[in-house]
Amino acid sequence: MKRLLSVFTLAIALFAFAFTAPAFAGDAANGAKIFSSTCAACHMGGGNVVMANKTLKKEALEQYGMDSIEAITNQIKKGKNAMPSFLGRLNDSQIEDVATYVLEQAEKGW
Repeated sequence: MKRLLSVFTLAIALFAFAFTAPAFAGDAANGAKIFSSTCAACHMGGGNVVMANKTLKKEALEQYGMDSIEAITNQIKKGKNAMPSFLGRLNDSQIEDVATYVLEQAEKGW
C-alpha cells in the first residue's frame, strides 16, 4: 500500500511539473516597456523586418537555438548580423527583462 501511495504521489508531482508554465527570471512587464521603445521597430509583433525568417515566434526561436533566457540575453548583449549590441544601452537587468518578455510572448503566440 505504501508503494502504491508513493507511485501515485510521484505521478501527481510529475504531472504538475510537466503542465506548469515555465517560470522566467526577469520582469516581463518592464521588459514589455523596454521592448516597445527599443526593439519594436525591427521586431513588432514578434517579427523581424531585416531577416524575415528569423522571427521571435516560438518555432523560429526553437529552430535557431534561441529559446532560452541565456541565448536571448547573449544575442541582445553581443548583437549579430544586422542586430546591434545593446550592452552599453541596456543594463543586465533590463536585458533579462526583455528576454523574459520575448519568451513569454513567444509562448503566447505573440
